[in-house]
Amino acid sequence: MVIAQQPKRWAALPFFAAALVVVAVVGSLSALDAGGEYLSLERPSWAPPQWLFGPAWTVLYVMIALSGWLAWSARGWTPGMGVYALQLVLNAAWTPLFFGAGQYGLAFAEIIVLWLSIVATIVMFRRISRPAAWLLVPYLLWVTYAASLNFAIWQLN
Repeated sequence: MVIAQQPKRWAALPFFAAALVVVAVVGSLSALDAGGEYLSLERPSWAPPQWLFGPAWTVLYVMIALSGWLAWSARGWTPGMGVYALQLVLNAAWTPLFFGAGQYGLAFAEIIVLWLSIVATIVMFRRISRPAAWLLVPYLLWVTYAASLNFAIWQLN
């Protein structure tokens, strides 16, 4: 990378962080009492405690932002970045479906599409930047777990 491009590269990092803040805010505003609602649901015995979601998502959002920034820094806007943007939209849409609307079955269908878009992003980013791809693996694992939890809650409620 040419030295002159370095400031431009670093200047873009806050935009990736801001995109993830928007995703988080959309989710939190759509379900202001998500914690209370989660506690009121019938949950499987393997469901995590409510307090774990905030710290887990904070770490994941940082990793997702860094992943996108690394991929963009390596090649600019590519089809992989389009899929990355799609998974951000799908991520933001899940909480309003599950908590805001109480549509557990629809939320499950949506989280499956989210999961597929994360897999596609990882595959596409791997060709561009292996670190960018690897940063999304914990996110994929968490969404896999969340999808299982979503399905179980849908069946129990």
